[in-house]
Amino acid sequence: MVSTPLLSHSSPTPAHICPFDQACSYLEAAAKELNLDPGMLEILSNPRKVVTVSIPVKRDNGEVQVLAGHRVQHCDILGPYKGGIRYHPAVTLREVSALAMLMTWKCALLGIPYGGGKGGIAIDPKRYSVGELERITRRYMSELIKDIGPSVDIPAPDMGTSAREMAWMMDTYSVNVGHAVPGVVTGKPLSIGGSRGREMATGRGVMIVVREALSDRESSLANARIVIQGFGNVGSAAALLLHEAGAKVIAVSTGSGGVFSEAGLDILALKAYAAQNRKSLVGFPQASPISNEELLTLPCDVLIPAALENQITEKNVNQIQAKIVAEAANGPVTLEADRSLLARGVTVLPDILANAGGVVVSYLEWVQGLSYLFWDEERVNREMEQLMVQAYVRVMQQSKVQQISLRLAAYTLGVGRVAQALSDRGLYP
Repeated sequence: MVSTPLLSHSSPTPAHICPFDQACSYLEAAAKELNLDPGMLEILSNPRKVVTVSIPVKRDNGEVQVLAGHRVQHCDILGPYKGGIRYHPAVTLREVSALAMLMTWKCALLGIPYGGGKGGIAIDPKRYSVGELERITRRYMSELIKDIGPSVDIPAPDMGTSAREMAWMMDTYSVNVGHAVPGVVTGKPLSIGGSRGREMATGRGVMIVVREALSDRESSLANARIVIQGFGNVGSAAALLLHEAGAKVIAVSTGSGGVFSEAGLDILALKAYAAQNRKSLVGFPQASPISNEELLTLPCDVLIPAALENQITEKNVNQIQAKIVAEAANGPVTLEADRSLLARGVTVLPDILANAGGVVVSYLEWVQGLSYLFWDEERVNREMEQLMVQAYVRVMQQSKVQQISLRLAAYTLGVGRVAQALSDRGLYP
């Protein structure tokens, strides 16, 4: 196993594996397939920079709380670091490091000139007022300002953050440098240089790769039975787009539970209901209740885990009845479960491909911001679809030629491109 000076790679038991160990395991598998030498593997296993900052914030009641904010910059061989900022109680340095590594391979796979980065603060944003969140976000950005910039590291929204937080971050950076810098973050509001199509981008990317995978099976989205775990930004967008394309979304869920309808759910009505009920789906009148555990095991054509990591494990993998699993979340299928699904002939569309739509449109937003020339939504969607389809075709061809899984194919393409660039650039000094 690889050991890194900043974040050691342990040898976890099959029953549980943390995101960083899982990311390193996939890297090692790709490195073996590519015959990378140990030195190259060691370089790729280590983040270039790990930054942890102290964030003192005054709460509305006058009390001062000190939070820890992380930003991991994994690799900038191909271009500036790129990755989201998440606010979630489960944020850890190891989790953020894993996600930064995955972003490196994702960007390389899609042919985007970025490296991987990720950041986060271990808070539940629901427990903070808007004013408190603004103070936290601005202080976090100001502490990182020497390590952030449109040609250095470009944050974006992630779990628990949105265009609102990106606006605060852009403003904080711009005020400190003395002029507006729209390219410093992506996922911003349209009023300050955001891109049309960004809000639906990740869900649209999921829809595209699911469509392509069904086509390869000589099927189509028309009347395909879809199950989606997670009804946040990604899950709800994917549900709506799949529904509009003719698929039958029979079940969706949030953390508080899900809903099921054999005839298919009315996604627009469900979105309206969730908006009126604090994002909860419980009690939706046109469907039956279902737990998250039951939802994962429903018979369907496509299962889309769009919530958290480690949702399909060795404990429930034998109950999975989907023909295709599309990883809209990062790492929803564990290592052992992935092997089991592969052995059973279930197609797994890996996260670094399936959920790449967001970073693709973030890239397009960055390009627009740097040029101060903004596109209509049709062009954004067209450019994004082209990149997603091209990446899917490359992965499928690599899988067939090398006779390896789609996941290993995606990783060999991403890791291989970064390794080649590193070899071409050489080591300094």
